[in-house]
Amino acid sequence: MNDIDEARDWQGNEFTCAGCRHEAAAPATRCQLKHACVQDRYARRIDRFFDWNPELANSYVRHPHFEVRAIAAKHADVFMLPPLLDDPDETVRWNAARRLPKRYILPLRQDPHREVRIRIVGLLDDAELGPLMLDPDYYVRLVVARRIAPFHLTRMINDDEPEVRRVIARRVPFDWLFRLIEDPDPLVRLEVAKRLAPDLLVRLKSDPDWRVRFEAASRIPFPLLDPLADDDDTLVREAARARLPGGRDPIRNDQIKETAP
Repeated sequence: MNDIDEARDWQGNEFTCAGCRHEAAAPATRCQLKHACVQDRYARRIDRFFDWNPELANSYVRHPHFEVRAIAAKHADVFMLPPLLDDPDETVRWNAARRLPKRYILPLRQDPHREVRIRIVGLLDDAELGPLMLDPDYYVRLVVARRIAPFHLTRMINDDEPEVRRVIARRVPFDWLFRLIEDPDPLVRLEVAKRLAPDLLVRLKSDPDWRVRFEAASRIPFPLLDPLADDDDTLVREAARARLPGGRDPIRNDQIKETAP
């Protein structure tokens, strides 16, 4: 028999409805073995139980099984939730945090689990995201960089992670863009190149990465194209020559798959 066809509790023990307090309370309590049951180890069955009986959630916020506590936190009265912010399981902490006023959430910026810190980014205002801009986990910083207002990104422009700096290069105010023009990561420089006006792209026409030079060859003013028409890279040469008098249509950037150099 498949495990999912059995009724087992969170400790792996088989059980039946016999002796369950909710069976005794029927029909006031709606439940169904192997379908909607708070004793079951499967989260979907626990979730369905609380969907049917949300008024019972308060009595389960201290249950020994973290899945029960986490799902109960989605339905329990708000005044029951603050103690759950110190729960040992991150899912419980997050489910409690997202229903509480902001003053309860701010301490979770130092939560030990990255998933909690990632999720609270969407609940906070820009001014409250400061500590998360310096988070030790790069993905937390990445989520912040995607969400926070662009003028705040100047504080993150020297981030250690190239993927974070790529997001910054797409969103930072233009006046700060030149701080990234010599970034060690070629894909950061490519993001910079895509935002520069044609006359400013000349600063990148000698970039060591062909993708950046290709962007330059595709858009810099005609009088500056000659060096790129003799570029070592075939695609860059063709893009430049196609724009010279008598040339053919240039290759577009969206025709090139971005691959590692």
